[in-house]
Amino acid sequence: MSRHVAIVTDSTAYLPPQTMGRHGITAVPLTVVLGDRALEEGTEISARSLAQALQKRRSVTTSRPSPEMFAAHYREVAAEGATGIVSLHLSAELSGTYEAALLAAREAPVPVRVVDTGMIAMALGFCAVAAAEAAQADCGLDEVVAAAEKRASGTSAYFYVDTLDYLRRGGRIGAARALLGSALAVKPLLELSGGRIEPREKVRTASRAIARLEEIAVERAGRAPVDIAVHHLAAAERADTLAGHLRDRVPGLADLHVSEVGAVIGAHTGPGLLGVVVSQR
Repeated sequence: MSRHVAIVTDSTAYLPPQTMGRHGITAVPLTVVLGDRALEEGTEISARSLAQALQKRRSVTTSRPSPEMFAAHYREVAAEGATGIVSLHLSAELSGTYEAALLAAREAPVPVRVVDTGMIAMALGFCAVAAAEAAQADCGLDEVVAAAEKRASGTSAYFYVDTLDYLRRGGRIGAARALLGSALAVKPLLELSGGRIEPREKVRTASRAIARLEEIAVERAGRAPVDIAVHHLAAAERADTLAGHLRDRVPGLADLHVSEVGAVIGAHTGPGLLGVVVSQR
């Protein structure tokens, strides 16, 4: 019997459904709590509904999947024929999802390697794809984990937000808290560093901030083969424009994804988010 390593991630990877299907990747959903309703990301609440709720200043919080949810998912994957599982998740600095997966892995019927990628959104998604490609090449658990970790080491995420208020409310602001005092006077550019949200630069206007975001992405991409994802929340026109510019300016561009983030990330960034993930192949 040939070995089969299955790839599990979580709903914050925001992988296109066709990509997940092609690579056999499955995802465990995080939860968005809207008022007194707990809703699963991806199936029970859309990004548009989330943006409308935020604009109306409704109470929105998020929570990790339970260890029981992960355990059930691992059992299901094993029952479908997996002889091992690599479970890849968003940064443990931002969520307890990794911890919940670790707890569930102890009781799984097959070996499970749980990986804190230190990433979010398609930065996590690209790691899951790299792991899946290794698994499809009949690699073992250690090799699949190594493929994901290698991809993570060559992946960067930068983003612009209209306001730091949503990050402040959710407690995810990290060192970017230093920008709060001048938040009304600047448009912050942030980056993912060490699994945390950190300040990158302060720019005076939204248009200059978005132009600078483009320059940072182009500089980071260089001429090597890269995949790029452009994310947004309720800012489709901005995202399409930025993606078009990057398509023209990045000579080593392989794949380019444009997508709206889901409700979990959106709850902490707010409408107007524009992000770029640059991932070396």
